[in-house]
Amino acid sequence: MSLFEAIILGIVQGLTEFLPVSSSGHLELTKAIVGDNSVPEESLMMTVLLHAATALSTIVIFRKDIKEILTGLFQFKNNDEFKYSLKIVLSMIPAAAVGVLFEEEMELLFGGQILLVGLMLLATGTLLFLADKAKNTLKDVSTKNAIIIGIAQAIAILPGISRSGATISTSVILGIDRQKAARFSFLMVVPLILGKMAKDLVSGELANSDTSTVVLIAGFAAAFVSGLLACQWMISLVKRSQLKYFSYYCYVVGIAAIGYALFA
Repeated sequence: MSLFEAIILGIVQGLTEFLPVSSSGHLELTKAIVGDNSVPEESLMMTVLLHAATALSTIVIFRKDIKEILTGLFQFKNNDEFKYSLKIVLSMIPAAAVGVLFEEEMELLFGGQILLVGLMLLATGTLLFLADKAKNTLKDVSTKNAIIIGIAQAIAILPGISRSGATISTSVILGIDRQKAARFSFLMVVPLILGKMAKDLVSGELANSDTSTVVLIAGFAAAFVSGLLACQWMISLVKRSQLKYFSYYCYVVGIAAIGYALFA
């Protein structure tokens, strides 16, 4: 992978991580367009690193919220911060279980499966469209809802299913306030990404690549900077968002991806 390709992938990751259009799906499409022929393990390594960059941008944006959550978690007091931190933990369980039990199967899905990406983008578009029709979105995130949202996050491991789109849409369909849904969606993924990074570092999986350090750093930096911008924009956008516009975009890209897979 060249330096230019890494920067492009980083920008795509940073911009699409926070928009409900599937960053993983766009990464796979971008790899196909720029001709990235990495084996699945190498592609996954770069993907994990780029996700780590956007996780860092999330931490920067939500640093005050994260501080409150960590304080509530370690103080073991029955206050709002402690309850919210427990909901974050509960929401992590489904995706963590899928990651542990089906890790090898998941890796194979990140090897240029463009047809799958296209179909899943259509599913994301449909979910966003349904969420846009939801009414009475005034609730807080309950413990039960946190688990349901966590299941949506687990399904979003599939390339083409937007993680933020799946979790925010599920939250809105459940009647949760849109701004609170976005906040919960962005915060719940950070521990999972950091946990995945820690696991890969310990197992040595991130070292199984011939990609140069400079290329990796360039991709990371591009994802981090674009992620900062996209995260702040999305926070502002969610307050007045109409998810149907994102659904239309997913339909267009999904159909294009299916056409590319079948006829290219």
